[in-house]
Order: sequence, then C-alpha cells, then structure tokens
Amino acid sequence: MDEFKGCDLDYFPENILIDVLSFLSVRELVRAGRVCKRWKRLVKDQRLWRTVDLTAWKGVTSRILWVLLRQYFGCGLRCLRLRGLLLSARGGTFLSESWLKGLSNKCPRLSKLCLLHADLRTLPNCHLLPPSLRVLELRGCELPRGFFYQKVKGQASPLGISIESLVLNNVPSFTDQHLQSLTSWERLSRLELRDTFRITANGLRSCAAKDGISGMEGLAKLKFLELGITARQGYQLQMASLGLGAGWLGLEELSLGGKEVGPGLLCASRLKDLKRLCLWACTLSELQIVRSCRMLRGLRQLQFEDVVFQPRQTPPTDEEERSNEEQQDGEEHSETESSDDNKTQDMNDPFPSLRRSLAVMLPSCSLVFTNCSVQMNAD
Repeated sequence: MDEFKGCDLDYFPENILIDVLSFLSVRELVRAGRVCKRWKRLVKDQRLWRTVDLTAWKGVTSRILWVLLRQYFGCGLRCLRLRGLLLSARGGTFLSESWLKGLSNKCPRLSKLCLLHADLRTLPNCHLLPPSLRVLELRGCELPRGFFYQKVKGQASPLGISIESLVLNNVPSFTDQHLQSLTSWERLSRLELRDTFRITANGLRSCAAKDGISGMEGLAKLKFLELGITARQGYQLQMASLGLGAGWLGLEELSLGGKEVGPGLLCASRLKDLKRLCLWACTLSELQIVRSCRMLRGLRQLQFEDVVFQPRQTPPTDEEERSNEEQQDGEEHSETESSDDNKTQDMNDPFPSLRRSLAVMLPSCSLVFTNCSVQMNAD
C-alpha cells in the first residue's frame, strides 16, 4: 500500500489513460490537454475524437470551432453534433464556408453530421458540406431557398448523391421546393420529416417514385419514409400524407405520427411494396386499423408506439367472430400456461381483439405494442 500511494498516473499505460479520458466531455478533454506534455499528446489521439458532441457546450463560437479543427479534429472523426446560435442572444455567423472546407479536408471519414438550432441561410447550398457524409440531421434549423438544389441535373456533385439518410425535425422553412430538390440525390434511401408544416400532399405526390419515359423518376431509391406532425397551434395542417396515394414504388417502410396518421392510413393501401408500418403518437380505433390494413397483404410488421386505442363501438363482423371462435378453440386444445405468463401477455397486448382480427387478414404480420393504452368509456 505504501508503494501504491507513491504512484501517479505516469505509471499507467497509455491505452488505459486513453480509456479514462474517453469518459470526459469535449470541454473537459481540452482542459486535460493543458496538464502536461504527455496529456497534451494523449488528448490528440484520434480514438478520443471519433464521436464529438458539442450540443451540451452552449458557449461554442466560431473561434472555438477553428481551434478544435486545427488542433484536435482529424481522420478519426466519424460523427459530429453541433449546436448553432439561432436561439442565442449573441447571434452571428456560426458555420462559415472556409470552416466547412477545412472540415472536409481534415476529416475525410466524417459520415454523420447533426446540426441543432443552426442558421444555414448564410450558406449558398449544401454542397459545402463534407462529401463523405452519409447521414445528415437538421433539428430546429433555418434553410435558404436553394439549399438542396443541384445545379446540373444528372451530373455527379460533391454532395447530394452521397447522402443516404436525411432527418428533418422542426424545420419550418422546409418546403415543397426543397423536397423536389431531393429527387436529384441518387443515394437517398431514408427520409424523416417531422414537424415540417409546409410540405403539402401535392409536393409529396410529385416526388413519388414512379416509372417514367427514361426510367424511374422521383425518389427512386427511397426505402424508408417518416411523416409526423405533433399537435401545435398556429399552423395549418397540410395533410401531406395524402400524397402517399401516388403509389411510391419501392417504399418498404413507412412511419406515420400525430396528425398524419389518419390521412396516411387512407392511402397506405396503395403502397404495394410496403413491408413495415409504424404508427406513433395518435388515437386510433380498431375498425380504422382493420379497414386500412386489409389490402396490405405484404405487410410483415405493424408497430404501435404511444397509441391510444378507442373502444369498439360497432358489433364485430362475421369474419371477426369466426376468428375469435378459432382462437378460443386453439386455446382449449393448447397446453395450459402459467398465470404469470398470461398476465404478462395481457399487459403487453392492450387490444386482444385487434390482434385476432389482423391475424386472419395478415397471417405473416407481427404486431408490436410500445407504451400503448386503451381509452375506456365513462360508464
């Protein structure tokens, strides 16, 4: 013990010290580099800069970004999260063209960029972003009119064709014009639109993947689409999910939330390639779900998240009665399960009749309930 008390961190191997430093935030990591020359060298190890999250550091300015870029960022950076100055009282330019060009040169392996509350109206277009990006997330940002515009159609650009996943959350400036510009992104396979209030059904319908004269047109590579509008005041709902009635060839996964669930279910039956459907943050009735999913024969998974189910107000149909009888007969001939397992199954299945009804129409489809509830009548 006496020998152990006399030891310090200089006796630890560098791999262990790097593991210890990996638990520090970016701000604490920069401060740790001022302790000594050895720590300064260890802090610059690229294993510590694979995933950088600066959203919790509210005092980040353009000057700090330049220091991080010149001294710490390198070829090891894979994911970068930044908080802009859109909601800050100081304001000012946050992301400059020169800094983005430097980021592209020093971080050739950067694949994911997340921007929170960033004002991108000072940038001419998204072509200034690193060409190595595969995932781009914009949350609470402001966009210029031609941000996603590709000047020459059909010609490879520094960006656009390399991005595979685009996430837009609470971006009020995103319009049908921006959505139409995404049709030039040849690798875009995942698109998430949450609280994009200016997207209309006509705008979504014009971007649908369809057979054209020269081949596939629109968002031809899109496999996953999410549309969600949460309850807010002061915005006119456009019901953009009505644009799903155009067919959308190749679309395999669809996620609908909030006010877009109702109109989206009306058009979901026209999605011939749909395999997975997720409904979240809404109120649904059993009859509404059964009627909408009746034509989705290729559906393999139906997921409900934060859904409130309304009680049945109409008597069951003959088909549902036969399915209930078959289910009861199967339960009588099956082995008796423990009471604990039955209680757990009832808790995870808030609507047993819905499961029995869908089991007849979609025998190959699995149901998943997450944080759902059943609305009970007052009587």
